[in-house]
Amino acid sequence: MIKYPQLKPLVDDWINQFLENKELINSAFNQYGSPINIHFLEPFIQNYHEYLEVLQNHKLDHLVFYARKANKSKCFVKSAATQQFGVDTASFNELNQSLEIGVPSDRLVVTAAVKTEELIQLALEHHVLIIVDNQDELAHIEMLCLKGGHTAQLGVRISGFDWNGQKLYSRFGFDITSALAVVKEIHSNKCFDFKGFHFHLNGYSIDQRVQAILQTLDLSELLAQDGIETEFIDIGGGLLMNYLEDEEEWIAFDDHLKKSVLHKAEPITFMNNGLGYESIDEKLHGCLKTYPYFNRNPKSVFLDGILSQMVKGEQKVSDLLRNQNIQLRMEPGRSLLDQCGITLARVISRKEDSNGDLLVGLEMNRTQLCSSSADFLLDPIYLPNSEGRKPRETSVYFTGAYCLEQDIILKRKITLSVYPEIGDMVCFVNTAGYMMHFYESEAHLFNLSTNLVASKDHTGDFTLEED
Repeated sequence: MIKYPQLKPLVDDWINQFLENKELINSAFNQYGSPINIHFLEPFIQNYHEYLEVLQNHKLDHLVFYARKANKSKCFVKSAATQQFGVDTASFNELNQSLEIGVPSDRLVVTAAVKTEELIQLALEHHVLIIVDNQDELAHIEMLCLKGGHTAQLGVRISGFDWNGQKLYSRFGFDITSALAVVKEIHSNKCFDFKGFHFHLNGYSIDQRVQAILQTLDLSELLAQDGIETEFIDIGGGLLMNYLEDEEEWIAFDDHLKKSVLHKAEPITFMNNGLGYESIDEKLHGCLKTYPYFNRNPKSVFLDGILSQMVKGEQKVSDLLRNQNIQLRMEPGRSLLDQCGITLARVISRKEDSNGDLLVGLEMNRTQLCSSSADFLLDPIYLPNSEGRKPRETSVYFTGAYCLEQDIILKRKITLSVYPEIGDMVCFVNTAGYMMHFYESEAHLFNLSTNLVASKDHTGDFTLEED
């Protein structure tokens, strides 16, 4: 049998402990159907404190916002409120729920790509900071301020930073070359109260983030000469996390995928999908269009790498922020949710397709394990629903419930230790960040997945409750 590359995920202890309770899992399936999302809050708090330690070590005034868009469950907002950090909201419902849960207005921010009148009005009524993206938004906010007698707390999103002589493109925000004029316009308007700058960079370059901070600090210095204070710089999210145990597995997978695309090795993805690689004239082109699942410098190491970089002589980035008395803000989503959730689904069918591949149908669809990445590159944990089954290595593709040829849950071929049977369970690990909800749909009138929160009772046993 062909050995397909493995990508073993990092698995928190609580996940292994939870999966031992087959009775609890089966009871949840019987009550809620499949799939089920299980959330656990302890890693969420630990991840926040990991960032907090770096910010405190650099002696920075700071505010960390949880990017609510990464997961729609309310439990994380409640935890953020209890732990006294902030919540980044991107819709009326996200903001309204956060206010109802009790997150104070001064620890909320609105960064929505499209800001409806309903959302702006709610933010104005509760004095919530709005990150403004364009002139039309400014005009809309001004109209509502004049109508209701409000003063809008505004941050200005900027983009177009210089990087090696080229602009870093983003469709969001004001170009940095026009930002000075925009802030002066805001400052001169009695309806507005300028608070600071916000940016978010695609990709995962520490150096690009350093340059964006430096260019924003230069902008703040120019404003200070006109008596306009910049209270904060918000560097957004996109702080790397690490999903995988072994870098060698990651390298081996990438190498095998490239060879497969060039037809020099057995395909390891459905229909030999290159996940961004392609063969043109028998030469490899493109790049892997997935999240970089293995990282040596995740979370706090990534943040410390930004703040510790030496610039302008012998000063760190954090020194410059302190010297200008500017608060550093950030909005991690995925990395705050590291190890906070799993997705469980049941096997409902098996069939061999015309290519001779075994397709294992799950009671779920691809939108319930889906982000903007080309594939979710972690081995799932397979849970046979009966004891004593003989080992029998079997390579499969997991397929979903939508009437689409492309409803393949994982594009990568997965090797199981047993032959799959109906009623077996599959656990997809570390799915809380962007994987569970970001693209989830109700096509075919299927129900959305149920979100459950796991906690431990006084005996250490797990209990479940609806989010």
